[in-house]
Amino acid sequence: MKKIKWILETAFIVIFLLPFAILPLKISQKAGESFGFLLFHLWKKRREIAIENIRKTILTGALKISEPPEIIAKKCFGNLGISLSEVAKIYYGLGGNIIEKVKILGIENYKNSLAKNKGVFFFTGHCGNWELLSLAFGLKVSNISLVARAQNNPYLNQLIEKVRAKYGNRVIYKKGALKALLSELKGNKTVGILIDQAVLPEEGVIIDFMGMKAWTTKAPSLIARRTSSPVMPAFISRGRDGSHTINLYPEVELSKKENQEEAMLEDTKTFSYYIEEYIRQHPAEWLWIHRRWKRAE
Repeated sequence: MKKIKWILETAFIVIFLLPFAILPLKISQKAGESFGFLLFHLWKKRREIAIENIRKTILTGALKISEPPEIIAKKCFGNLGISLSEVAKIYYGLGGNIIEKVKILGIENYKNSLAKNKGVFFFTGHCGNWELLSLAFGLKVSNISLVARAQNNPYLNQLIEKVRAKYGNRVIYKKGALKALLSELKGNKTVGILIDQAVLPEEGVIIDFMGMKAWTTKAPSLIARRTSSPVMPAFISRGRDGSHTINLYPEVELSKKENQEEAMLEDTKTFSYYIEEYIRQHPAEWLWIHRRWKRAE
């Protein structure tokens, strides 16, 4: 019974995404944005989470914006819809033009880090069109192994994995990821991880994030200290004309504190600072619908 459900679910998603894939890009993006706005009105739970998250960060003083939280939340849903339309085109093999137009800044930073022969450990967040970030980097710069959660639906998961592999990327699933990550870095390869969602207490440390306490993954610091691999921030943002720019920042210097727990905490704060700066610069392009501060509030 579950197998039939998974097959039907996958078929529905494939058919649902087809119009976004075949429409001209600008029309597809507009349709995606409209779909995002529709979700804003229909998905009450996530809408309320987004608005509340934005309101709280304004109250802490971490986010200074002229627009009300409701407008930023609506734009966030719109960005998700546009990103969906772009990814649909790419997954159907019709998005070459999207990837071709992605501008990548800071490639020299990546080459300098890779030259150390210890692999490169990228971190980013659920910012802009983060799926496009990995696909464009994999096709235009270098193969990358991505840490991701496996989809509950194995057929959908297989489809996503196949497309990512087509663009030179490999998926490392969170369960048992440590061994695979260490192996990739030891082979002077590139790995990427998202660090901006709440984690279980045993997986992270509590830091101040946008003015509030938040459980944050400690994995990047632990792995970087174990491997001496360069850690680099990478982010993608959307231009007013609908184009995308990827910024590959210089290697982040790790804490020099002798106490390992204190050093790991300081590293995690440093890494998260880049997420915070992105949110301040592009408030509508971050994933506000996630309960980022749960269990630490």
